[in-house]
Amino acid sequence: MRIDRINVYSAQLPVKGGVYRMASADVEALDSTLVEIVTDDGFAGWGETCPIGPVYQAHHALGARAAIAEIAPGLIGAEIASIRALAKQMDERLNGHGYAKAAFDTAFLDLLGQKLGVPVSTLLGGALTDRVPAYYSLIVGAPDETARIAADKVKAGYPRLQVKIGGRNLEEDVEVVHKVWEAVGYKASIAVDGNRGLTVAAAIHLDRLCQQIPFIFEQPCNTMDEIATLKGRVTHPVYLDESTEDQNAVLRAISLGIADGFGFKVTRLGGLTKMTTVRDLCTIRSLPHSCDDAWGGDIIAAACVHLAATVEPRRMEGTWIAQEYIKGHFDQKHPVVIKQGHIAVPQRPGLGVKPEPGMFGKAVAIYGP
Repeated sequence: MRIDRINVYSAQLPVKGGVYRMASADVEALDSTLVEIVTDDGFAGWGETCPIGPVYQAHHALGARAAIAEIAPGLIGAEIASIRALAKQMDERLNGHGYAKAAFDTAFLDLLGQKLGVPVSTLLGGALTDRVPAYYSLIVGAPDETARIAADKVKAGYPRLQVKIGGRNLEEDVEVVHKVWEAVGYKASIAVDGNRGLTVAAAIHLDRLCQQIPFIFEQPCNTMDEIATLKGRVTHPVYLDESTEDQNAVLRAISLGIADGFGFKVTRLGGLTKMTTVRDLCTIRSLPHSCDDAWGGDIIAAACVHLAATVEPRRMEGTWIAQEYIKGHFDQKHPVVIKQGHIAVPQRPGLGVKPEPGMFGKAVAIYGP
């Protein structure tokens, strides 16, 4: 099974409801990049990378497609057998840019799973469950409205809520945390996500003003060095998200003992294959984590769910997919959906999802004959 052609597509994903609001940016539409790898024996594997704008992390849609243009020509004719060998070929074409390479990595695994007749979760070590918990992300909003939505999502079955804060006065953030806790109590676990938007002083203030409320403090400050200064100064567990820029950053955070857990993004860490390494590091240190991505459709959603299924359930913080914020699915027959706060693990070979033929229109780039 050799790579015969690589097709690259762009899919526009408007935010359902208008705006997805975080501390760093307001996002109204996302530009997702899809990679289709077609082999000489008729298989087609898919990958996806969808940065949530150019500010959330050092990724952007045009950058992904520029990186793909550097990598793709060197993969034509390559054998789909060793994922490690293919990763080496990509690194020889382009240094870094893991978020673009992640789309290829997903497509390689999709192809290999189809060829072997097994789901991607099997290639990642084997599923431990047939469904994974999801969590709902509450955007930066007014306290009463945020609490109302939180209560509704708990009734819908979500076991975990992520409450976004930052980018406004601290008093309002504190009020949001209290209101959400009053609305849901112990019915769901709560992660308060600063998205790098707080100063160290603000993070300490918020921690103390919400000391009696059990929650996880996710990426409150911008840098890992800033977060390191919170050690011993806050009472809530601190998780790293945006600071986990690569495998080495995860290893550094674990070795320094500054992370009580993680919010992992598949594309930020370079793909599913590299994610298995950090998954296993977290297993060794018994550190909980999520298996998410920034945004995207059924392809990246399926990738996240396959990986999440291989994590020991007691360390699985949940999987976030963009289903609640986008309209429709890439695969209408086998969509990746949240039901009662959980997501079924696809059981078909490969990713288990296939975009509808022609739904992305004309390819923005084609590599190969």
